[in-house]
Amino acid sequence: MKLPAPGRFFDVLADRGTGTAVHLSRPLDIADDGRTTYDIPDLAQLVNQAAGWLEGLGVAPGDRVAVIKPNHWDYVLLACAAARIGAVPALISDRLPAETLQVLLKRLDATALVTTAVTLAAARGAETDLTAFTRRTLTLDAPAPGAIPLADVRGHRTPSPRPRPDDLTLAIMHTSGTTGIPRLVRHSATTLIHRIAAAEARRLPLVSTRRDDTVAQAASYAHGRGLAWTISVLWLAPRAAVILDGYDLRLAEPVLRAHPPTVLEAAPSAFVRWQPLARETDTPFHDVRLYINTFDAVHPPTVRTFLTATRRRLPLWVQVWGQSETGPLTFRCLTRRSVRATGERHPTTRDLGRSVPGRTGLRVVDPATLQPLGRGRAGLVQARTRTLCAGYVSEPERMRAKLSGPWFTTGDLGLITRSGRLLLLDREVDTIPDGSCVEIEDVLHDRLPEVVEAVVLGRASGEPQPVLVTQDGTLDLGVWRRSVTDLPPLGEPTVLPLDQLPVTATGKVRRQELRDRLLDGAQPYGTGQWT
Repeated sequence: MKLPAPGRFFDVLADRGTGTAVHLSRPLDIADDGRTTYDIPDLAQLVNQAAGWLEGLGVAPGDRVAVIKPNHWDYVLLACAAARIGAVPALISDRLPAETLQVLLKRLDATALVTTAVTLAAARGAETDLTAFTRRTLTLDAPAPGAIPLADVRGHRTPSPRPRPDDLTLAIMHTSGTTGIPRLVRHSATTLIHRIAAAEARRLPLVSTRRDDTVAQAASYAHGRGLAWTISVLWLAPRAAVILDGYDLRLAEPVLRAHPPTVLEAAPSAFVRWQPLARETDTPFHDVRLYINTFDAVHPPTVRTFLTATRRRLPLWVQVWGQSETGPLTFRCLTRRSVRATGERHPTTRDLGRSVPGRTGLRVVDPATLQPLGRGRAGLVQARTRTLCAGYVSEPERMRAKLSGPWFTTGDLGLITRSGRLLLLDREVDTIPDGSCVEIEDVLHDRLPEVVEAVVLGRASGEPQPVLVTQDGTLDLGVWRRSVTDLPPLGEPTVLPLDQLPVTATGKVRRQELRDRLLDGAQPYGTGQWT
């Protein structure tokens, strides 16, 4: 099965008569009508209009178009619009620090920047003028110094599709940036659409979208998952798709109650923040048959809470592990029984399951020699996959350093069990001696229900530093000490309120920023060579 190119995708859906209704948590930034519900023909028209705006801005085939704006699904629609005229969209989260945005725009050397006046003002407040790093800047919301307002390019004719060849760069996304400056990852239509999205667009028992489903997603749409998810899910034509632009429970709850999902995909951070809603007797998750988490492993109590929330007899939780560079590498289906044990030191969600059959291979190597290790021995995880990206923008040497022939070094530490399952230990840069940060964090979440996020920071000298995040920034230290008696030695915890935790666009903790803030420059135990 070959899916249509993104630039024609919504046109093809409209021609097929796809009846999916798309419900949004707030109006799109690229629309001026205030709508929160669209049908497929309306979306096709909006994408085509946006392609005209870009052409009116002077964007030509092969040009790079940076998109930096508040998180919403129109990242994906703008990517489709750029692809329609043969341009290359580069989707970058506005949650990145201004100095990081400056570095990425310099590497990108884009012809145009699509943004908002609010985004430009925030960057200027941090002494960065984003308009200085691109030839033309388009603002979607209001006029801004050095930028062209959207009103000036509205009404430009809809251009005919001019898709790029499948093996050339289709789109550029960035990695999460938890440990420093994110990498700009280049994917082609072959990898992102015809392999990653197409694999998910097949109808498989239990784990595929059905025509009677209401499918909801909460994610960072600047990441590659947003585009792949959109194409795979809408190709399967569910009854409704619900798009949430953020993880704030107060904003998400009305949308979820208005459109209760049967399939819910979200970043782990969203699931964590929505747990109070899942515990309510009239929860909007009562009819969910399938949960999917991407971007990161999720903590066991979170999975347990949501699987308990649904009235379905046998709900499934699908945990997918992969990276921006590789796409999905492993998957595992969790059930209520899988996460039944509480408070114990057991793998649970750190057991990432097996590699995707026929598509990926995994091996573990010695970090010093890169020689393969036998099953059951911990080391650096490498992957071989047909969905590997084409490289990093302006950093070819970094990509070369992560390749060993056909094997890509993920930067994660783990081991492959005798039965062939991958057990995750840590990011190499985040590791600690004689233990696993990820395991300790899982156990702390299980034993301390009031903790919203637990982070363990390793350091080259001294005990690992636990950072515990609660809603109000307080914790009973007596309860803490009782919860860690069987764990490796840890320092006294730093307790923070939720609003002081630095996170990425996908809700991952910015560990390097936390380390700089709390550990006064202390070196990590890991080398960081593979980040």
